Formats: sequence, structure tokens, C-alpha cells
Amino acid sequence: MVDDGRVVVGQRVPEGLAERARDLRRSMTRAESALWQELRASRLGGRKFRRQQIIDGFIVDSYCHAAALVVEVDGGIHAQQTESDSARDDTLASRVILTLRVSNDEILHNLDAVLNHILNALASHTQKPLSCEERGWGEVSR
Repeated sequence: MVDDGRVVVGQRVPEGLAERARDLRRSMTRAESALWQELRASRLGGRKFRRQQIIDGFIVDSYCHAAALVVEVDGGIHAQQTESDSARDDTLASRVILTLRVSNDEILHNLDAVLNHILNALASHTQKPLSCEERGWGEVSR
């Protein structure tokens, strides 16, 4: 199967998840919006990011396919869902995708440090994510 630029060629997206991702793009938090202004249009290190990207049934905040890097913006709720966040990170790691978590406060109060942290991750993690076939899922219809 040829990679046509989507994150996971042929992945099955649960009903309603694509609409949920569109809703999240329209209603970003202040921190997500501030970070997105720095990531969009290949502004950070010349790397293309997608926002609210669906990967393995999860919607991730920002994703750079070329570096297999997810940037998650965590608000206060994440302190109460560490177990589910950890499981999600493990699922993404099984696809050789690195998850970088930054807090709303870090973005709003020290954006330059966050951007440097992301740049360092982009430079050090340049793995290509595993395709469905490489994961042993075989040919998946679109």
C-alpha cells in the first residue's frame, strides 16, 4: 500500500470521530490556539504539523508525520486521567510515534521554552510511523 500523505493509510475511523476532530479544530483552547499559531504552515523548523489528527482511534492535538511526533496539550483534567493518557501514549509508541506532553500553563507562560522542547524532539525523533502492513494488520480497505 502506498502512503498517500495520510497518517495511517487505510485506517478505520470509528463513526463520528472525524466529526469530533473537526469540532475540536473549531473550538481549541487558548493554549492550543497559541501553540497552533507557531506550528501551522510549517513555521516550526520547517516541519508540517496537522491538528486534531486521528491515529488508531485517538484524536491527537498536533502531529508531525515526518518526525512521528505527537504534541499533546494537557489541561487540568489530565491529572485525573493519567492511566488513560498512559495507555494512549503506549498505543502511539507501538506505532513508533513519540508523544510529547505540555501543559496549558507552560504554553501560556513560557511558549519559547515549549517551542524549543518541540524543536529538540523533532531533531532527535525522526522515525517514520509504522504502516498497517508493517504492524501486521495486512491490507486494509479505504
